[in-house]
Amino acid sequence: MDGRTGGRRPDAAVFGERERLLTISAIRGFKDILPRDVPLWTRIEEEARKVAALYGFGELRTPVMERTSLFARGIGEATDIVEKEMYSFEDRGGESVSLRPEATAGVARAVLEHNLLRENRSKFFALGPMFRRERPQKGRLRQFHQLDVEAFGDPGPQIDAEVMDFLLTFLRGLGLSDPILSLNSLGCPECRPAFRKELAEYLLSREASLCPDCRRRLALNPLRVLDCKNPGCREVAAGAPKIVDRLCPACVLHFRGVMDSLAVLGRDFSLDPFLVRGLDYYSRTAFEVAHPGLGSQNAVAGGGRYDGLVAALGGPDTPAVGFAVGLERLALLLSEKAEKDPLPETPGPRFFLAVLCPEAVETALRLLGTLRKKNFSCECDWRPGSLRSRLKRADKLKAEKAIMLGERELALRLATVRDLSDGSQREVPLDAPAEDFL
Repeated sequence: MDGRTGGRRPDAAVFGERERLLTISAIRGFKDILPRDVPLWTRIEEEARKVAALYGFGELRTPVMERTSLFARGIGEATDIVEKEMYSFEDRGGESVSLRPEATAGVARAVLEHNLLRENRSKFFALGPMFRRERPQKGRLRQFHQLDVEAFGDPGPQIDAEVMDFLLTFLRGLGLSDPILSLNSLGCPECRPAFRKELAEYLLSREASLCPDCRRRLALNPLRVLDCKNPGCREVAAGAPKIVDRLCPACVLHFRGVMDSLAVLGRDFSLDPFLVRGLDYYSRTAFEVAHPGLGSQNAVAGGGRYDGLVAALGGPDTPAVGFAVGLERLALLLSEKAEKDPLPETPGPRFFLAVLCPEAVETALRLLGTLRKKNFSCECDWRPGSLRSRLKRADKLKAEKAIMLGERELALRLATVRDLSDGSQREVPLDAPAEDFL
């Protein structure tokens, strides 16, 4: 009789289910970040926080789940993200909610909800996971991580250039010396409608050459056709009218101001008349940073100005500009770079305690507490084993010193301390100050 199963012995089906669960793997497009990779991710995040402080951006942490309506209103119902890529479902109250596919809409919602602009806080950055159900590929996953940088309240071209300067400073701080900045203007509500109509007429006359997705986009947002990677669509886009040739005087002035500001900051850039952003909230400035180390899908970061987003969410007209960086792509670039220029190794613990008999467990626990109170990093292996196996593990952990506690040490009230760099040993009283074990 087995009390854990209510008197019934588990049948083969139960054991089979347990075995199946033991072999379960991560969902496709979702990836573990293992301990050996964490130092690289930590380096990226630390550099992001360092540059954010340099440029005056404060950290904001928003939920990973929001109302689906936030993204439908903010990103655009006709975008691929909202139509096909979001992880959306109804909660128990019947409300549609979604895992965030991008950060900007959530940041804008938080700024509006908490009246952050009234507190003279207008520049924010966020780090965290996003979720899109798209085809996984190199550097692109279904759960992915982004650095998101946003500046609200300033309509001028200088803040656009400052945000791009932030991005390039961040990338160069990570050792990526050759990022490529591309720039375009998407116009504004004054000049874009006429261009959109002209573009739609041009594309309609060549509709047969477009992919099914772009034919659908024609009525909803023809600018998205310019962003399509399908070879036939790209060929059609090459002959399309260019919005930079049809900007209103205010947009021309703004775009020139952006380019002049970048020049003053010493930043190189190229103009790309076919660069559009995939989200509906963008206007005027659009930019992208690519790196040749990523091959054909080489975009590392993208962003631009989105003056209409806060108003679309029910707030006042609020100019804004920002960008997002894909951290998986950065990690991929940096890991490839590290093969040629390795990162410094993560240091091991100062001490490794080798507990050589059961009677030494209590003493080892006290000694661990003493050492850690003085901020000395320690590892301890509580499993039974020989001294040789313990010292072998200490070497693998790159520990500086091994502290051996066995029957002899307990009898003499001493600890044997071995320097793992040269093999020298000495004895230290168990009640000695933590510094004496160094």
